[in-house]
Amino acid sequence: MDWPAYSPDLNPIEHVWDKLGRRIAARQPPPTCLPELRRALLDGWCNIPQDQIDNLILSMPRR
Repeated sequence: MDWPAYSPDLNPIEHVWDKLGRRIAARQPPPTCLPELRRALLDGWCNIPQDQIDNLILSMPRR
């Protein structure tokens, strides 16, 4: 049985996590405790434009 090659491009959520991680890493000053990190993650998640998420979903091949 042939298996398709593993590729992170097959999983669009990885691109969203990457974008979120980069936003958190770029914060100045960075979060210094868990409540600050939680707030930063929630703010970052809410500020990812929906059209970017939609484009990632539309880029998935039909299964």
